[in-house]
Amino acid sequence: MEPAVAKGLNDKLYEKRKGAALELEKAVRDAQSHGDMLKIQQIVGQLCDLFASSSNPLHSRNGGLIGLAATSIALGVDVAQYLETIVPPVLACFSDPESRIRYFACESMYNIAKVSKGEILIFFNEIFDALSKLAADSETSVRNGAELLDRLLKDIVAESGPTYVPHFPETEKIRREKQSDGITGLGIALVSKEGFEPAGQPHNQHAFSLARFIPLLSERIYVLSPLTRSYLVSWITVLDSVPDLELVSYLPEFLDGLLKYLSDPTEDVRIATENVLADFLKEIRQIAQVQAQREGVRLRKLEKAKARRAEGDLEPKTPPQRTNGESGVYGYDEEEELVDDQGRGNGAWIPGQNVAVDHAAIVEILIAQLDTDHDEIQQSTALRWLTEFLSFAKEVLVPFTPRLILAVLPNLAHHVATIQAAAQMMNQQLFQVIQALPAPVTTPDVGTPQPPQVTLPPPPPPPTTALPSRAQSVASMNRTAPASPTFDGVAFPSRASRDSNRDSAGIDASATPVPARRQPAPSPVPSTSTAPEPSAAADGSTPSKAVVNTSAPLTESPPNLDQSIESPDPLDYQLTVNSLTVQFMSEHEETRVAALKWLLMLHLKAPNKILAMDDGTFPALLKTLSDPSEEVIKHDLRLLAQISSSSEDSYFKLFMVNLLELFSTDRRLLETRGSLIIRQLCLSLNSERIYRTFAEILERDEDLDFASTMVQKLNIILITSPELQEFRRRLKNLESKDGQMLFSILYKSWCHNAVAVFSLCLLAQAYEHASNLLQIFAELEITVQFLVQVDKLVQLIESPVFTSLRLQLLEPDRYPYLFKCLYGLLMLLPQSTAFISLRNRLNAVSSLGFLHIAPKTNVAAARSKLSRDEVKWQELLSHFRVVQMKHEKYRRQAAGGDVSPLAGLGLNSNGVPSAASRVQGRRVTAGSKDAPPVVRENAGGRLSSVLSPLNPRARGSSGGQTLAPLMSAFSGSPRAVSPTAAAATKRRGTLGGLRK
Repeated sequence: MEPAVAKGLNDKLYEKRKGAALELEKAVRDAQSHGDMLKIQQIVGQLCDLFASSSNPLHSRNGGLIGLAATSIALGVDVAQYLETIVPPVLACFSDPESRIRYFACESMYNIAKVSKGEILIFFNEIFDALSKLAADSETSVRNGAELLDRLLKDIVAESGPTYVPHFPETEKIRREKQSDGITGLGIALVSKEGFEPAGQPHNQHAFSLARFIPLLSERIYVLSPLTRSYLVSWITVLDSVPDLELVSYLPEFLDGLLKYLSDPTEDVRIATENVLADFLKEIRQIAQVQAQREGVRLRKLEKAKARRAEGDLEPKTPPQRTNGESGVYGYDEEEELVDDQGRGNGAWIPGQNVAVDHAAIVEILIAQLDTDHDEIQQSTALRWLTEFLSFAKEVLVPFTPRLILAVLPNLAHHVATIQAAAQMMNQQLFQVIQALPAPVTTPDVGTPQPPQVTLPPPPPPPTTALPSRAQSVASMNRTAPASPTFDGVAFPSRASRDSNRDSAGIDASATPVPARRQPAPSPVPSTSTAPEPSAAADGSTPSKAVVNTSAPLTESPPNLDQSIESPDPLDYQLTVNSLTVQFMSEHEETRVAALKWLLMLHLKAPNKILAMDDGTFPALLKTLSDPSEEVIKHDLRLLAQISSSSEDSYFKLFMVNLLELFSTDRRLLETRGSLIIRQLCLSLNSERIYRTFAEILERDEDLDFASTMVQKLNIILITSPELQEFRRRLKNLESKDGQMLFSILYKSWCHNAVAVFSLCLLAQAYEHASNLLQIFAELEITVQFLVQVDKLVQLIESPVFTSLRLQLLEPDRYPYLFKCLYGLLMLLPQSTAFISLRNRLNAVSSLGFLHIAPKTNVAAARSKLSRDEVKWQELLSHFRVVQMKHEKYRRQAAGGDVSPLAGLGLNSNGVPSAASRVQGRRVTAGSKDAPPVVRENAGGRLSSVLSPLNPRARGSSGGQTLAPLMSAFSGSPRAVSPTAAAATKRRGTLGGLRK
């Protein structure tokens, strides 16, 4: 370098430095024209020493940068030979603490890049990294200079990036060194848009490589500065707009960080990010559609080739004739039909046909965005993307179903409307995709899994006053029945023991079948395989046994169907069920209902794979019956009924056992939701089967208090529920053996509740037997609870169910015992609202019932009586006595009174009612809270009594104020009853009707 030029570049004045740079440019041009490369190299070295040394004054360093820019302009594209010497020190100045140095470094690099064009791309990563920092520089002038350089670099990449190969040995050497460092140091695979290519192939000789750039972008994408984020988004937009680069193939590497930009506080960043994400999604959809169409064409050509091969049409054809220059004419080759043009020859190039999009990796990232830790806009965007993926990449999302359920279902009731709507759409689409899957293939030798032949575990030792669990008594009912999962104390043979690798929630994210990351593959090689074409499903999708991957070009023929049948199901049913079971704990009703709908659909599709009675999910379904939402309970009952209907009879019985066990442990559930649960089960299953099974279980149940309560509940449902109308009609048909057997089975368990068995006889029109029961009622302890039940029965007699009974009162000659039953019921009641109602009903027909002459002979009635006599009525009465004796003994034990086995019903040692008990109107129980009046002697030696709270006289006494609430407990009316004389007159009038 001339001393004058060197002095000018070191001058403090900018104008003199600029003039010296112009002189230097002329000198470099002259040396270049004479081929004096040594002089140029010396000049470049002097300039680099001038501005690279931080010990030099500021104006000297600025002069060196200006001189280097002038030298680059003079050299033109030949500056590429000196890039290894020039670029590193200039890039070092980008991070200089002095803002003017940073600005002149940008200006110098701008000139270098402008003249070197595509050669500068071998330093693209370094320049990009430096500019990403300058984009957020504190000085406006530096940011402006960096922006100019950035624009120039974008133009160079857009124009030359996909195809430019270095022309100078020096730059080629740098490129190879960087490539070698990338492979050995960072382990970066060199992947082009066509796929993985070994080093030395033409596609890996480009100056710019996305494979080398993407790791840098993946690292920088997580910056927080809005300015740097805007810079990165602008570059992603530019790179994606270059068709030959196919940035979408590398989307999983930076998508996670890019999605975070949606929650950036700067609006410009958010808008730019939304636009680029929309472009990516549109591009992914178009690529999938193009590849699906291309695969369809390939399969059709394959089918045609197979058909010709089957017909033997392999003879050479004259037209078209093709020569290879050596052996003359080629015949017609069927492989020509299978060759794709790939943009070569006469075929048209189709964008996206060779692009490999890793849908599975993208789905992984999108699922992670659904975590509540992420911003709401990120969640809604991820849901929209996943919904879009279901339209063109179904086979990719199916293995992710367990994780998608965990992520999507909780958002069905999200407080943000956009997320809620997106989650509902996603859930609906995924539900339809899974529903459309073909049923899982089962091997012929594998039938319905049989339950384990084990006995129920013994219950824990009960307390002194407790009774044994009903599970033990049911075991004697069905010794050969397999064990079923029970609830609250009874062990369930769970499938979790077979899946011990799962966590306590039943979900193991690592066990989710995630599709392997696919490497982009080269163009498919034409194949002459004769594999048959996979058949399409009804909705146009490809069945799971012959899935066609539309996200990457196929490199081999479709699999053989014989082999594909043995392939595992695309959906892990058990893991999906575990994910759905977790949703039962959600606080949102929508989530719980959606989970049950999913289970209903999956059980219909694969009943042998999920939700068997020995499954650990079964206790959760039983527990869900306590849910506060009726909608949840209805769906849960539908699922339980569906499981039971597809299982064996022994499973059904044990399901009923578990349900009764749940009612026994949760009495509040029985009171509040018992009717809903049983009625819904009767809708879904055979009501007669349910009642028969309940009756068989309760007959042997030793928890007498629960058995009585349960029988009362079942009886009310039987009488009032419209779902049981047909069942009631069959129960009335005691002329048939089927009706008699049904009546006898219900009767034996209904004996746990006296009023229930009496109403059962009324419903079955067994009036004579009902009148016999009334005689035994007189020997029972008449409690307030008993009278409350009688009161309810009187109200039920006025209901539409007993319309036929009320009409039968008009035929006293055919139904003489009906009057005796109702009048006996009237005599059991105190003078309350129910008493008045029943009395008025009987008074309306009393003249018909008792002013007739001898009953007429009715042949049909006589035949009916003969057929009804086949029922062993006396055995039923004896059974009723024995059961009520047990209840009497149980009440005495609870009250601490007499525990003699025959004292409860006034039976002697032979089990026959004693004479005293037949005379006695009501049973007097010492110490009982419901005991009748205690008889005492007054001072005059005459008997006096303490009035019972059920006696209306008590309400006229001084103690009437305290006894009125107890009276209203069963009468339902707080009204005062008429005085004693009027009440006695009414009762005498009623009895007078009987005497007539």
